[in-house]
Amino acid sequence: MNLTNLFRIAIRALYRNKMRALLTMLGIIIGVASVIAMLAIGEGSKRNITEEMSSMGSNLVMIMPDFQSRGGVSLGASNSMVLKYSDVTAIRNEAASISLVSPSVNSSGQAIYGNQNTLTSIYGISEEYLEIRKLTIETGRIFNETEVRSMAKVCLLGQTVVENLFGEDSDPVGATIRIKNLPFEVIGVLEDKGESGMGQDQDDLILAPYTTVQRRLAAIDYINGIYCSAVSEGKSSSAIDEVTEILRRTHKIKEVEESDFRVMSQSELIESVSTVTNIMKYLLGAIAGISLLVGGIGIMNIMFVSVTERTREIGLRMSIGGRGKDILRQFLVESMLLSLTGGIFGILSGYLIAKIAGTLMNTSTYITSQSVILAFAVCFVIGVFFGWYPAKKASNLNPIDALRYE
Repeated sequence: MNLTNLFRIAIRALYRNKMRALLTMLGIIIGVASVIAMLAIGEGSKRNITEEMSSMGSNLVMIMPDFQSRGGVSLGASNSMVLKYSDVTAIRNEAASISLVSPSVNSSGQAIYGNQNTLTSIYGISEEYLEIRKLTIETGRIFNETEVRSMAKVCLLGQTVVENLFGEDSDPVGATIRIKNLPFEVIGVLEDKGESGMGQDQDDLILAPYTTVQRRLAAIDYINGIYCSAVSEGKSSSAIDEVTEILRRTHKIKEVEESDFRVMSQSELIESVSTVTNIMKYLLGAIAGISLLVGGIGIMNIMFVSVTERTREIGLRMSIGGRGKDILRQFLVESMLLSLTGGIFGILSGYLIAKIAGTLMNTSTYITSQSVILAFAVCFVIGVFFGWYPAKKASNLNPIDALRYE
């Protein structure tokens, strides 16, 4: 029996029980749609985060304190005080692969203007920070070196802070706000950056000279981090090596001791985030794949019912010369037809679900060709695997017993 006849007979058999076939396919449709949608949402989130981090500059190098223990004793919070401005000076003067460097001092507090107030993050930086982090000023200016040295009470506001304190479509440049009861003149407003891939508002911040934040707001003599820009993306590795060597020397760390700081490049950070998002994406896909397994069991169940119902038909075909392998192929084709048809509708449903979910969650989704091929291949395997045993049972029936079956 040729393949065309097998498909014709299979379609006729499924058409006779349309509702049963549709309900059986529904399990596969739901399973495939779930897998496609989950992978699309996961891949879209991964790409959003990667693109966002790449936009900060692929040659970004970050230095942070390293919380660790030495000799079995935890250094705790005191280990966050290891970075000083002298480290910034040493990197600026000695690291040939570094073009820009800025200290970072972090704080938070209530910003007040008139009868409006907002709790926000305050970052103390130097003027090079904006170029390092690829930030753009919409109106106003950045503070200069003189204002940094004199601990001037000047600041730049993110768009969220502007909206919370001044309302939409306002120009706060020249206004005076209060941060922790200290008056600060607004000298600039940053361009809108929106939410990060992690859902963090990137516009809810205030930038001020690091000396002002360090001495007047945080009252500390250390810095929380150092942001650098390598000469080029290709120089990031050599920049990390140079910075590590310089800081180990300035911190007087012996060869046998571990560093009390961490140096990370943007590419390493992107790689780490990609690894985590990949794990989450495949975990979501695996959870959704359970429904595919349930759909496969449904196909096996319905094929057993079909074999039982058509026992006399099988006996009749065998008695007029039908071979066991013809019966086997016929039921396998029916099983695969159910599975693959469900897979096609599942892929289309998954595409629609991914697009709707992306719109509702205000994020992008991305369906890869690999996920579609994988879903289709899994449907094929399910059709063969779960249809094999019922088909084998049908092909092994004794024609005489089958004809006597009531």
